[in-house]
Formats: sequence, structure tokens, C-alpha cells
Amino acid sequence: MKREKIVQTAGRKALEDFAFDFAHYNDDVLFGEVWNDPTLTPRERSMIVLSIFMGRGLADSSLEHHIQFAKENGLTKEQFAALVTQGAFYAGWPMGWALFNRGKAVFNEPQTLEEYAKTIDYPVGVPNDGFAQYFSKQSWIAPVGEGNLPIFNVTFEPGCRNNWHIHHAKSGGGQTLICVGGRGWYQEWGKEPVEMTPGTIIEIPAGVKHWHGAADDSWFSHLAIENSGVETSNEWLEPVER
Repeated sequence: MKREKIVQTAGRKALEDFAFDFAHYNDDVLFGEVWNDPTLTPRERSMIVLSIFMGRGLADSSLEHHIQFAKENGLTKEQFAALVTQGAFYAGWPMGWALFNRGKAVFNEPQTLEEYAKTIDYPVGVPNDGFAQYFSKQSWIAPVGEGNLPIFNVTFEPGCRNNWHIHHAKSGGGQTLICVGGRGWYQEWGKEPVEMTPGTIIEIPAGVKHWHGAADDSWFSHLAIENSGVETSNEWLEPVER
């Protein structure tokens, strides 16, 4: 089975204008080359990184990112618990507690729609049956805006994506997405996917082919705001290849 290539852009987004070489080494060398070397699997590399974090006593906010990355790379909750339990004998019991406290936030994600709905500030609404043919799995929709600006909260079950599509307009138009829960992805045609977490805002101009949806292991909700325009319409296209 061909594994998906790991692509990292965090260095460029955060440091390209300040420390270009560091951003290059982070995105292109560390993740672009080392993490994609098939000698070790991404899961094995994640286990190495977590072990080093324990050994060095590092429990800052970046630790949760690495635990999330390990989960995406196939590390199960049971394997994480076994790794931390064994590592605590060498790195110290407080470090074990630190990793478990961070890990619980990653691995104990809501499993049902009802559990997930309690974690967001917007209603889930009703099954999105009117557009079901354009979604790979189940989604829900709830109107949350009033007046002339249509705003909907769209919720995706884990792994649900909508098809490639384009918002057309003679002038203006397009769409704005604001993530309000879970974790998902947005991708424009010909570009790398962009991760969406609560607070992420995506501006989609008219005429841009794109898709958005949930990560495979997480629920996902975003507000969809239809930007005002002239002669607006949506064109639904082919499903996203996984």
C-alpha cells in the first residue's frame, strides 16, 4: 500500500520572512526528506520523537501537536499508553503524567454526533440531504445567520469530504469558511491541503476549484458564509480521490 507523502509548510508560514533557511530546513529537509525516508514508517518516527520529548522533559504546547501527528501516523491510544508507561520508568513519573494529560486531549475525541455537538458553540442542525450527492459521507447543516448574509454551520462526520466545486460569479462572490470545531482540510486545485482547526479562516475567491471536509479521525464543523456577488452559482464536480 502506497503511503501518503508527508508535506509540511509550518516553517514557511511562520518564519519564511524572518528565518528563510530555518523554514527551508524544517519543511523541505526534516519533513520533506527525513520523514519521508521509507527506512522507518511515520508511526515509528513519531514514537522516536515522543520518546525524545519524554527524555528531555519537554511538555510544552508543541507536544500536543506531535501526539496528534503520531495519531495521524497510525499510533493507537493503546500503543501511546504503552510507550508512555514504559518511558516514565526512564524519564520520570511526572513526565508520564504530562504526556498522558496532553494525550487525553488528542485520543479521547468525541465518538458520537451527540458527544461532538457538546463541544461546539453552534447548532449541528439537520442532515444535509439536499446536497448529500456531493458529499462522500454524512454531513449536517444549520442556518445561523440572519438578514441578507447567508451563514450556515456545516458539520462533517470523520472522513467526510465534499466534491471538488467552484463558486461562480460575474463579480464578487466566493465563500468564506471559519472552522468552529474539530479538525478538517481545505484544498485548492493544484495546491497542497491546508489544515483547518478552530479559528482557521479560509477566503475562497470566485472561480477557484476546491474542496473541504473532515480529517479521517475527527469531526469537523465550519461556518460557510456566502460572499455577496452578482450572478452567483455553484458548480459541483468530481469526488476527491483519497
